[in-house]
Amino acid sequence: MSLSGLGDTGKAQPPPALFPAPESDTPTPGRRRGGASPNRSSQDGSVQNGPPQNDDAGRQLVFFGADAAEPTVADLAGLLAGPGEVVRMGGTARLSVQVDAAWRVHVLVAELASRGLAASWEPTEGARHAVRTSYTRVLKPLAAAWLHGTTKRPPAAFHLTGRRLRLWLAAAGTPEPPDCFLLRLGADDQECWESIGVALASAGLAGTLLGPGEGGPAYRITGRRRLARLAELVGGAPNAAPAGAWPTRP
Repeated sequence: MSLSGLGDTGKAQPPPALFPAPESDTPTPGRRRGGASPNRSSQDGSVQNGPPQNDDAGRQLVFFGADAAEPTVADLAGLLAGPGEVVRMGGTARLSVQVDAAWRVHVLVAELASRGLAASWEPTEGARHAVRTSYTRVLKPLAAAWLHGTTKRPPAAFHLTGRRLRLWLAAAGTPEPPDCFLLRLGADDQECWESIGVALASAGLAGTLLGPGEGGPAYRITGRRRLARLAELVGGAPNAAPAGAWPTRP
């Protein structure tokens, strides 16, 4: 059964009750988190940000880090870098992703809400959950950039920012102690894997591609330095994330 999320006409239902709902991290209107400068568009239609500023603790924010900018719809490209899917219907599109734990549902529903998108979820086979948006014109540019017919493929200028990585990690990131992290890919998205690997390397997160027979498809990020870089980019763990599920700064 499908339980409606924010923005549906029916009565809203909460995500799975295995974890408390995370607090909203939506910035106060008119105030930019971390003092980031106004957004500007890049060649692939995504949003870039001006030079990072200091946060409340005076620590220099990582350029393109998750804390350096407000949430935007362009960030959802991070879900498409992983196992997320986008489909079109007329002049609208819908984004969906299957996740393996209830805490991920909490995080993704909150992230989608912070971008003004209605969301719903439902249980699927194998104790998994499907999270999806409503069909909306807001997602049409994202679908146009990523779909070639019905095939998902990253746009030529695709790059990974902290907020895109944060969404990918929330949907499909898995720690491998002591010093590895898996970022899982879409099983049927072979045409995307190489380009996604290039984007990871450009973000300072060069990883090893694992095939389906090696515990993947996924990119394995190895080493304390790269994990520290990942932690800097994605920001602090969401409230709903269990201990050890999120990279931490050393």
